[in-house]
Amino acid sequence: MPSTTPSRLASIPLQNLYSLLEPLSAPPNSAGARFTNWGLSFTCAPLSIFVPETEFHCELILELARREGKTVRAVGVGHSPSDLACTTEYMLRMQKLNRLLEVHPEKRYVVVQAGIVLHELHAELAKHNLAMMNCGSISDQTLAGIITTASHGSGIDFGVMSTHVLGLTLLLANGSRVFCSRTEHPELFLASICGLGSTGIILSIQLQVEPSFRLKEVQHTITFEETMRDLDKLVHSAEHVRFWWFHAPDTVRVSCSDRTPEPKAPVSSWLWHSLLGFHFVQFMLFLGRFFLQVNSWTTHFAAWLISNRTVGIDDSYSIFNVECRYPQHTTEWAVPYENAEACLREFRAYLNKEAEDPHGLRPHFPVEIRFSAADDIWLSPSSGQRTCWIGIVQYRPYGFNVPYRKLFQNYEAILKRHQGRPHWAKAHGLRPDALRQMYPRFDDFIRVLEEVDPNGMFRNEYVNRHIFGQKIDGRIFKARS
Repeated sequence: MPSTTPSRLASIPLQNLYSLLEPLSAPPNSAGARFTNWGLSFTCAPLSIFVPETEFHCELILELARREGKTVRAVGVGHSPSDLACTTEYMLRMQKLNRLLEVHPEKRYVVVQAGIVLHELHAELAKHNLAMMNCGSISDQTLAGIITTASHGSGIDFGVMSTHVLGLTLLLANGSRVFCSRTEHPELFLASICGLGSTGIILSIQLQVEPSFRLKEVQHTITFEETMRDLDKLVHSAEHVRFWWFHAPDTVRVSCSDRTPEPKAPVSSWLWHSLLGFHFVQFMLFLGRFFLQVNSWTTHFAAWLISNRTVGIDDSYSIFNVECRYPQHTTEWAVPYENAEACLREFRAYLNKEAEDPHGLRPHFPVEIRFSAADDIWLSPSSGQRTCWIGIVQYRPYGFNVPYRKLFQNYEAILKRHQGRPHWAKAHGLRPDALRQMYPRFDDFIRVLEEVDPNGMFRNEYVNRHIFGQKIDGRIFKARS
């Protein structure tokens, strides 16, 4: 692995380095000098925010960081609902490194720059009649962001999206470049495809794709008990299956999607996507900040809005994606697939107990339930096991805050009892001792970090807290209403 700093950068006088980087940095008092994540839940004011336009710019920024002893955090669009992207030192906004570099349709892979947003990637792939093999509920994320957190779609026979990565080109802390894959520097590769951005700056990604396809999605609503009774049958009834559970009416919206050659026939619900569906529900959520019972009524109403059976056919990514609708607090954990029913039943019992208490919690909706195949990625929540992902939300209507901490703490306690692992992009309270018990290769991950980044250039507060166990408050970047 290359281990020397390129001499062409080391010879640049410091003042010249400042001059080269000045056009790439946000003015100190501008709006661009602060970072806030999509959910409006975490915010920070880095020492400098750079927006590199070329890979050489990234090299220059690392050279400056080495000379000044600063840490560097590469971020995308900030969709992670945690402080994973936050830093007090140097931040790289990677959104301009977003080009499709190579297309190999016969070998079913492409090479793209790491800062490409999935919406952009879908459009570029479509020009070549290609598509991602699977996708999550949103495409407002960079490709590097979903890879470094082992983000996922749904489909019990489909791995997390990091499993579709064939190779990475990284810029290491010493300024050298390295290509890694399952055959070249395999340990660095397995550490990086769920590496929290801590192994190096991802410059480009070799991604497995497939010929573009349409999905036929059938949605219908059944009871929670019916879902649990037929859980395994439902999960295996289609290529991509996911559930949305509405607790107050105790119903589950089931989505089953399969590849199809049929022509497009998208579904559109005027009620849900119009003034009534979007604005009225948000207003009801706002009222629920003051009158908790309104949240239950809103859940009943939202479940009713989408209760009809629907059949839709569209481009794959249009079916995979759903509308997140409002800024939100959210958390998501993964439990072994075999523990899914017991875990969901215990969580339901907890919510029922809260509903019986006149002063109990009345959470928002829905609980999103998805599935993924086992993989061998060191820190993937699906490492070594088929997985059921269970995610909950508390919306922030009109940007106002809502109570969520008690709900999230009790939810996490339940999922821990069922061997749950947290989604790395979401806020959680686990530290190295607990994570070491969950991930057999945890110490191998730390060993690789210490080999490629001995001085901790890529370790922000999140990494230092969760991976290295430093006593850093998990709320230091918390946005205040």
